Formats: sequence, C-alpha cells, structure tokens
Amino acid sequence: MNLFQDIKDYSPLNQQEVCDRRLMLEFMIRNPDHLERQNQTGHFSASVWTVNRERTKTLMVYHNIYDSWSWIGGHADGMEDLRSVALRELQEETGVKNAVLVNPDIFSLEILTVNGHIRKGIYVPSHLHMNVTYLAEADEKEELTVNESENQAVKWWSFEDALKVTTEPWFAEWIYRKLIERCR
Repeated sequence: MNLFQDIKDYSPLNQQEVCDRRLMLEFMIRNPDHLERQNQTGHFSASVWTVNRERTKTLMVYHNIYDSWSWIGGHADGMEDLRSVALRELQEETGVKNAVLVNPDIFSLEILTVNGHIRKGIYVPSHLHMNVTYLAEADEKEELTVNESENQAVKWWSFEDALKVTTEPWFAEWIYRKLIERCR
C-alpha cells in the first residue's frame, strides 16, 4: 500500500475533496510524521462509513469527546494501511467482527477540525485530522457492543435519521450527506 499514491489517484467527488486532497498531499510531503499523533498540527486518521446490505442504514456511535452521534474512525498511529485502521476501529468501537470493505479503494477524503479537549486527563490542543474514509458493509443483526472509553451508544440509523441525530452541522451537510449520496 502507498497512501500518498492512493490519495493522488483518488478522483474527488466535489470541490471540498479537490481542496482537501491537494492539502493532504502537500501535508504528507512537508511532514514526515503525518501518521503520528505527536504531530499536533495534524495527522492522518481513518474512518469507515458502515452500511447495511440494503444500503439504507449506517452504523454510528455516540462519541464521548464530540458529544454527538458520529461515524466510526480513529488515528493512524504510525500505520500507513488505513484500511486496516478503519476496520480495527469499527470492531473496537462497535463490536462488529464480520464487516467487509465494499471496495479497497478510498471512498471519501476530508480534512476535519478537532477542537481542543481532555483525553485521559491530558489536554489535546486543537488540530486537524487528514481523514481517509472507506466503505464497509455489515449485518445489522450482528451483536453490537459499546466501548465505554470512547462512546456511550452504538446504533443503526436510517440515512435520513443519521443526518438529523448528529449535533455537528458541518459533518451532516458536508460529510454524511456526501457519503449517503455516494452509497446511492
């Protein structure tokens, strides 16, 4: 896997992705530690937009830090294989063990702002997540579990309801709506 090449080869869906792809590639060139959290300006993360087989629902968690229903994802923490990071985070945050990537290719790109917060008793300054999203499919009958260190709940939502339950308007309008449209 070559993350730089995967991002370079990705065909942006809209102007947001055109801009973010360019900035991500520049960030990678200028920051050899782009996969590490120690880069407090920004670092790479992976998300997984998890859908049911009918592509009518998505799996979300109620995120502790963001205090909102959210998609699933996490930090690269040095791993260039963001597909594996996305699937690992899906299992850790929801208990879903049998999800599969619909396609190994990048599903979406976005640069996300993260407000300063406390994590494990330590202040984490505001920074950017250079986020790569993959599309996974899971059985909505599979047992779900809550990872209390990261979230308060796990639930399948219809696409329409997913846009309503998040308390982060930018995510609903610019990210989740885009992901839903890509699924259709």
